[in-house]
Amino acid sequence: MTVAVDGAAPASASTARRGPLERLRRSWQKHWYAYAMVAPIVVVLGVLVLYPLVQGVYYTLTDADSLNSARTIGANHIPGTYEFVGLHNYADILWGPTSWDRFWSHFIWTVVWTVACVTLHYTIGLALALLLNQKLRGRTFYRMTLILPWAVPTFVTVFSWRLMLSDSGIVNTVLGAVHLPQPQWLEQPHFQQLAAILVNTWVGVPFMMVSLLGGLQTIPGELYEAAEMDGASPWQRFRHVTLPGLRPVSATVVLLGIIWTFNQFVIIFLLFGNGGAPDAQILVTWAYRLGFGQQPREFAQSATYGVLLLSILIVFSSFYRRWLARNEQV
Repeated sequence: MTVAVDGAAPASASTARRGPLERLRRSWQKHWYAYAMVAPIVVVLGVLVLYPLVQGVYYTLTDADSLNSARTIGANHIPGTYEFVGLHNYADILWGPTSWDRFWSHFIWTVVWTVACVTLHYTIGLALALLLNQKLRGRTFYRMTLILPWAVPTFVTVFSWRLMLSDSGIVNTVLGAVHLPQPQWLEQPHFQQLAAILVNTWVGVPFMMVSLLGGLQTIPGELYEAAEMDGASPWQRFRHVTLPGLRPVSATVVLLGIIWTFNQFVIIFLLFGNGGAPDAQILVTWAYRLGFGQQPREFAQSATYGVLLLSILIVFSSFYRRWLARNEQV
């Protein structure tokens, strides 16, 4: 035993003395083939993601807009004249004189929109998944029918809903036939928000349904049989077998749903057009409007919104993963 202890100490000391460069050199010698295989992907990601991100962060520290940025008019090249302003854009957006109208009102609506949409996606998707997991006649046909809205291109779906929600569309026609109020879905602020949630729910439910249906099919049937033999009611089987069995899938799809919905650009942009429905604009569409939907185009302000969006999602994802890990340990 004495010999073994004496021999282990020098090896541990040698490992501790290795610096980062030495470890990188040894890793390259051992795994050079893996590094060579991933190198093209790293380069592409660096060009498509990292470079625009760094440039966007730099713009947030300037007063760049369409009037002072570099541009080419005919044969003339006009150099950029924007200046470095530090953190002024962040301060102006977050607690400036018009911060409520420009940021916080859109932030609150974005949170409400995300919570409402993801809740509806999950609830309706779970109900449909439970239904399709039963032994039904024509189950394959029902599955294909319910997945169909997901297969249709999003712009086709949104334009179809835009026609149906117009003043003379089929929705108001049906409401009028049963003597109910016929709201202006695309013009009144609160009904614009309701219409946006309705269309996004229609688009997002199939993905949630398919994901949860896959999760349901991984739960062993023996667990249900054992619970039934113990006298568990359907609600108890759902609560103590189905929900725990769906927890890994639910954690992933809910996180994805929150990120996608928080950044959902297409639905609101196509439903109301560029510049319409200011009360229904979430942060990402408002950032687009600042950067590309008005004159002069506020590049620095738009980039600042982008960085704030990214920061919010990173912080939320970190807390969400820690919360999930803590619950799994319990």
